Amino acid sequence: MSNNDLNDVLGWSAEERFDFFLDQVVEEKEIWILVNDENQFLKLYSEEDGLEYLPVWPRAEFAAAYSSDTDELQPKSVPLPQFLKKWVPGLTKDGLEVGVFPGADDTLWVTGPAELESDLQEALSAAF
Repeated sequence: MSNNDLNDVLGWSAEERFDFFLDQVVEEKEIWILVNDENQFLKLYSEEDGLEYLPVWPRAEFAAAYSSDTDELQPKSVPLPQFLKKWVPGLTKDGLEVGVFPGADDTLWVTGPAELESDLQEALSAAF
């Protein structure tokens, strides 16, 4: 994906990026997160909403663009089956939300892990 395409997508609304995220994850069967050198995943806190969330991206390029101002974070792929089987229950247990595809303006679609799982299952069913 070219830098222009990447910037175009990052400029979309949170809802448009969410739909793109679903399409890409269904196609590629993986979700991207950011981890540090100790393999700890990035989680963010929104003071405005009073919640913690795991930011996720549909492709490595988008995660890398988000962390381009630091060398401490690298994109890491989580296979979709592993995300659904292990991450969704873990995030739910830990009380973390999922921040889907932060954009250039720092807007994102925040959803519960179970809701994201349902949306992904629905998108998977529609694809086949």
